[in-house]
Amino acid sequence: VFCSSQKGPLFLPRPSSTAPSQPFQIRQNLSPTPLRIRWSCAAAIETLDEVREWKKVSSRELGISTSAISGHTRTVLKELKRNGYEVYLVGGCVRDLILKRVPKDFDILTTAELREIVDIFPHSEIVGRRFPICHVRFGDNIVEVSSFNSRRQTCSRNLIPFVRPIDCDEKDNIRWRNCLQRDFTINGLMFDPFARLVYDYMGGLEDIRKAKVRTIIPSSMSFHEDCARILRAIRIAARLGFRLARRTAQSVRDLSCSILRLDRARLLMEMNYMLAYGSAEASVRLLWKFGLLEILLPHQAAYLVRSGFQRTDKGTNMLLALFANLDKLLAPDKPCHSSLWVAILAFHHALSTCAWDPSVIAAFSLAVNNGGDISEAVEITTRISRPCEQGFHELLEPRKLEKAELKEQVIDLVASVDRALSDMTDEGAVSTAMAKYPQAPHSNLVFIPLGLYLKVCRIFECIGKGKERGFLAKQGGNIDYDRLALGSLEEV
Repeated sequence: VFCSSQKGPLFLPRPSSTAPSQPFQIRQNLSPTPLRIRWSCAAAIETLDEVREWKKVSSRELGISTSAISGHTRTVLKELKRNGYEVYLVGGCVRDLILKRVPKDFDILTTAELREIVDIFPHSEIVGRRFPICHVRFGDNIVEVSSFNSRRQTCSRNLIPFVRPIDCDEKDNIRWRNCLQRDFTINGLMFDPFARLVYDYMGGLEDIRKAKVRTIIPSSMSFHEDCARILRAIRIAARLGFRLARRTAQSVRDLSCSILRLDRARLLMEMNYMLAYGSAEASVRLLWKFGLLEILLPHQAAYLVRSGFQRTDKGTNMLLALFANLDKLLAPDKPCHSSLWVAILAFHHALSTCAWDPSVIAAFSLAVNNGGDISEAVEITTRISRPCEQGFHELLEPRKLEKAELKEQVIDLVASVDRALSDMTDEGAVSTAMAKYPQAPHSNLVFIPLGLYLKVCRIFECIGKGKERGFLAKQGGNIDYDRLALGSLEEV
């Protein structure tokens, strides 16, 4: 395969059908210093041989309702349109509108320059260096707006000889080039809410129909360009119930260790997107399936190994059951604070280290829920007559415990959860857990910051201290999702 570039031709050897699929090098023969990029030959041919048909589809035909667009987003769209600029909704929100799901947020793309957006919306600011965008503020709410002119093609994409879609006019060409910068085909859709048209230059509609997550450029190249896309692929597949395309899945496995290049704040953000928005159980399953859980949450990976849970196991266990119950209460527009899922991880880690009587776990949970009144929790527990689930290794055979013994064991469980949380945030303990996985890089990765650790500690320290230390029970049974997202102790 020959293609032209600014510095001369690139020669990509085509593998024979019987040759093993292994990485090879691209050499730029006319350059004094060879340019070398390692990627799989199969992935390279995947994009180079493919000519994608583009589509322009009526939003009515796709069942998109503009009433599903948030009010602040509609305000920004209308104001930019009124000022003579073209505007589009782009990315995951278009995908979610097609799937009749509530988008987590809405991203706007416009022909206006970023400075022109600031002139139109005084309460806005330009943020970001690599990919600058404009944040338009409405009180505590933010609408993200990007400009066609602010996105620049990365060096690696200059190496790929994309074929311009047939019958593209100049506007199509501009839209198409912007879509090339997206991560996955299902995120490469554009929706013009005024013309009621969806533009698909990357085959995103077909991949939505097939429930498939696939990168726009070769997956190995895409993940080298931004290794955070590995976690994003897992998150999208988990949230939508999609599968990863074959080559995308292989690249996730091959390059899983590259996520260690991300800073800890970014890792925490990506994990929060997976576990706090209603798809935690599916996310944990996929992280385990693709070899990422032992890097990010080694204690939990060790638990799955001890319990004999296979990579593609369809069964369940207590860790997955806890997250499945959490998922029933959350959604993309009703997330929880990160302290809640970290607390669940610590709580389960304590249970998996040492099995407990079901009545102890019940009294502990009631005491956390009622703001730390352990006497009331023990009193309620002794009146429980319904038998508990016996299929979990974390539970002992139930036996009749006296109130004093039950209270004492609840205090012991609090100490055990404290130790579990310390293990999860101690680099030495994490390093020891990682040593159980010689195939993974030896790492002492801890992405839970001190502030979050202290916030989780406060969730459990109410037991035994209660109201005299300012802990209050949650009033009523309805969740205040705004306060839950902010980490209100009562709501958590």
